Amino acid sequence: MATFSRFHKIALISLGAVGGGFAYYQLGSNEKKFGVQNSWTTNFTPNVKWEKNWDHREPESIVKPAKNGKIEDDNRYNEQIEKAKSKAVRHLFLIRHGQYNVDGNTDKDRILTELGRQQAELTGKRLAELDIKWDLLVRSTMTRAQETAKIIGKYLPSDIEIKDCQLIEEGAPIPPEPPVGHWRPEPKQFFQDSARIEAAFRRYFHRASPEQTQDTYTLLVCHANVIRFFVCKALQFPPEGWLRISLSHASITWVSILPNGNVVLRSLSDTGHMEPKYITSR
Repeated sequence: MATFSRFHKIALISLGAVGGGFAYYQLGSNEKKFGVQNSWTTNFTPNVKWEKNWDHREPESIVKPAKNGKIEDDNRYNEQIEKAKSKAVRHLFLIRHGQYNVDGNTDKDRILTELGRQQAELTGKRLAELDIKWDLLVRSTMTRAQETAKIIGKYLPSDIEIKDCQLIEEGAPIPPEPPVGHWRPEPKQFFQDSARIEAAFRRYFHRASPEQTQDTYTLLVCHANVIRFFVCKALQFPPEGWLRISLSHASITWVSILPNGNVVLRSLSDTGHMEPKYITSR
């Protein structure tokens, strides 16, 4: 086996440094040619800036501004701004339903498979292990989501508030980009479903009201298309990219909305509580 002397090692290190410097020089010289910038430079400008008032609850958009420039008006304005600020975090846990019978002719026939019920059981146990004080359980009115929510509900506190919501039923939120050949709903389906799913987003995705002093934890048991669209919208990613995300059955997606309106995706399609044999997506 070949060995390297100390001199050879120093020479190799020097050549590496020179090569790296040359590569950096080439990158720098190509920036002007191709309009490329390193993302870590101090003059970096984001392609898209965060829209602070995405939920229409930014205090400055709610409080009437001071007009006269008087100290009394400025004090009044600042006091109202403080009162309008959110103080708590809203945590949303988006649960996809379990595997179901895709051959059913009607929604009532599309019930959970045995595996789908096992998936829901495992997710219910996982939610219980998180030791979170759940405030609300919202269920899609479709059969597979109702069944999943009832199984999960066995592991939740008996006093949790439960609501059914048609807005979070499955649908076609927006034509995907790029298009998918095997899935092409009629244009009228997008027209009908997009307004409904957008209304669902506005109902559940917003920062906490100023009156809310404690963090809240809401569970939404619904569907893959709805959850994927919600995630894109909440993170202000292009919503037409929703179909690029894959979600497993009975998976957990956790989104937190901070008091300042920033949004954090804490987990996406989490199935770490399941053995591989239980994990499915189609």
